[in-house]
Amino acid sequence: MGALKYAIIGVVIAVAVVATALVLLLHTPHRVPVQYFGSPSGYEAFVPNGQTINYNGNTDPTGTLILSNGTSIPAIWTGQYANTIIQNHNQIVQLNNRFVGQIDPINHQHYVPLQDLYVIKGQVPVEQVTINGQAYFVIEANNINPADIAGFYTYQGWISNFVEAMNTPGTYAAVIPGNSPVFQWTNTTGTVAYQTHLYQHYAPLAGGDILIQSNGTIIPYGTTDSPSGSALFNFTSPSQIYNSSS
Repeated sequence: MGALKYAIIGVVIAVAVVATALVLLLHTPHRVPVQYFGSPSGYEAFVPNGQTINYNGNTDPTGTLILSNGTSIPAIWTGQYANTIIQNHNQIVQLNNRFVGQIDPINHQHYVPLQDLYVIKGQVPVEQVTINGQAYFVIEANNINPADIAGFYTYQGWISNFVEAMNTPGTYAAVIPGNSPVFQWTNTTGTVAYQTHLYQHYAPLAGGDILIQSNGTIIPYGTTDSPSGSALFNFTSPSQIYNSSS
């Protein structure tokens, strides 16, 4: 009887160990070794979607990684600036909720939703994982030089255009002066130009910058106070003033 008792206890313990192992396997992401995506001389961008995920015991933002060639893949940002990205995104969402739909007093058009993005200069170290059946590319931000990361925000519908413009030869950044006629343009460009100025009064943001492409197209944008890597200084703190007479 004693032997049977110990045998039963042994079986129970073995089943418990197997069950525990299965639980750990179910909650442990399957990983592929770190890879490097993007161009060494290009700009890649992480665009948060407002959702977070528990990854390795941390609460990390999820979103899309846009590569310099325009490819978009589902991503998780982990490591340095993860909490900052979550906070920045939440503040912009709150400002969108407050202002979108109201009227721009300068050009009399409706405000539009703005979106933050985090640009990385050069290749991005990523680790492919599967969590609960969903495949992600985890951006290992601790393996990126902080000088190569900076935060921006612009019109939600221009995110891909913004990344493409940064990767297009001949594109440069400039500041819109306060008396610029751009603010009076009765289109989304005029609205976003003014809206970035508006948002900087309510959050750790700066506004009033533009990307200028070689064909003359301009994309108004703002920057986040953090991250603000020095390698992207020409975009985060442009020295040129944009002059437009129309």
